[in-house]
This record gives sequence, structure tokens and C-alpha cells, in this order.
Amino acid sequence: MNADNELGNYLRARRDAVTPKDIGLPPGLSRRVPGLRREEVALLAGVSTDYYMRIEQGRERFPSPQVLQAIARVLRLDEPAAAHLFRLGGCAPQTAAPPDGVVTADLLRMMDSLHDLPAFVVGRAQDILAANAIAEALYSGFQRFDNLLRMIFLDPFAREFYADWEQVARIAVGNLRASAARFPGDERIERITGALTVRSEAFTAHWMHYDVRPRTREVKEFRHPEVGSLRLSFESMAVESAPGQHLSVYSAESGSPSADGLILLRRLAEQRLEQQPPQSPQRDLAWNAGFE
Repeated sequence: MNADNELGNYLRARRDAVTPKDIGLPPGLSRRVPGLRREEVALLAGVSTDYYMRIEQGRERFPSPQVLQAIARVLRLDEPAAAHLFRLGGCAPQTAAPPDGVVTADLLRMMDSLHDLPAFVVGRAQDILAANAIAEALYSGFQRFDNLLRMIFLDPFAREFYADWEQVARIAVGNLRASAARFPGDERIERITGALTVRSEAFTAHWMHYDVRPRTREVKEFRHPEVGSLRLSFESMAVESAPGQHLSVYSAESGSPSADGLILLRRLAEQRLEQQPPQSPQRDLAWNAGFE
């Protein structure tokens, strides 16, 4: 991979992810690539093979929107993945990264009012910027509740806590890719990506897949050391007043064992608050500048 040719890197990764069968082509007997050949992408996109090769090799940095749209169609890119392609191709406005790390008082009050549900605010690099007491109790088995990526890839407890660690890891990295695409050159994202690339082979493998997947909603299964198994629905809501921040909330189906588990978790949270002095739900990013 050429670090100076992100557009070409992205196209190669996405081309490898599409099989001939996906687009109605015969598989062939002697294919040397896991996905589509360059000439196949070029043919289906309606451009010459030489022109498409120039794009992948970085010799054509700014293809037209029409060409990028045709390539996105051939590579079966969904809306977030296609938007990332357009950004890399210089056909979409770049979003300036706003200051991160400060959660408004109104949002803190809203989050804290959800005392029966785990809720926390995540920044664009998946830093935990603020959390209510029950969210702290949910993640209490980790060494630190500070950055979701660090927790998933560098804390051994993660593989015990998440019932499907691989899915959680894939989604988290796809979300980071989406954030990096929206805020190119963001210092915080680059610092965390660099630290994880050095320290986690698993992160590097997921990162090189170039999946762009903003997190919106999903169902997760946890194995909490004190409460037991929890199956919780996750909803991530963008904070429009602070681009890059998301309010994340977990809930359980009414009357389910997991709903009972949340009641136990709330009691644990109350006990933790009684045993320690009150702390501000808002975090300071300075202590989390690296992954010590």
C-alpha cells in the first residue's frame, strides 16, 4: 500500500472485495486476484483500462464525478463508502474538524437523565467524552473506560466481555474509517490510528480492509462479570451542535432477561456512587493522549 495514494489504496481494497459472481461475471479458471481485475472494473465503468490504472496508481488524482459514480456502482459501494470515494477523489467538500472533547451542559443533563439506561458521548476518534453512572458500571471490567478502540484492541478483557468480538472490532474500525473520511487530517484520529497500528495486528488487519461504516444501530451481546449475559440494542445519535460527537444509548426489550440485567446494573452503579466521591461525567482528553 502507498500511504501517499489513499484513493488507489481504497479502490484496490474495494475491488478485491467484489467477486465476479457479485456482478454477474463468470468466475474463470485462472484468476490471480481475489476480486475484480482492473480491466473488468474499467469495462463495466465505461472507461479505458489505461485511464482506470492511472487512477489506481495515483497518476490521475482528480477523476470526474461521473467516473467516480460509475466506479462506485461497479464496486457496489453503499452511500457511506461512495461518499468516501468522492472525498478521496476531490469531488466532495472537506469538513473542517471542530474542537473535540467538550460536551455541552444540555447534553450532559440529557445523558444523565437516562439513569436506567447506559448512555455515553463518543468523540470522532471514539474517545469516551462523558458517561452516566450505569454506563460506567457496564464497562467496569475494563482497565479504563476511555477510548472504545483502545478497549477493544488493547485490553484483554474485551474478548471476554464481547460475545462476538470480531463483529465488534470490525464495526468499530469501520466507524473510525467513516470519521476519518469526514474529518481528514484530524490529529486525534491520526494519533490513535498510528498507536493502534503499531500495537495491534488485529486492528491493522481490519484497518486495511478500508470498510467505511458509520455506526447507527445494532444489537450487542455482553458477558458482564457481575450481571451475566446481556443482549442490548444500541442506538447512536449524531449531536448536530458538535459535529463528530454521538450520544450512544443501550436499551433492552421490556420484560426480557436483559431488562432485568439492566436493573441489576443500575443497582451496581448506585453502589459504586455510594462508595466513591462524585465525579464529573465529562472527561479530559489530555490523560488519554496516548495508550500508555
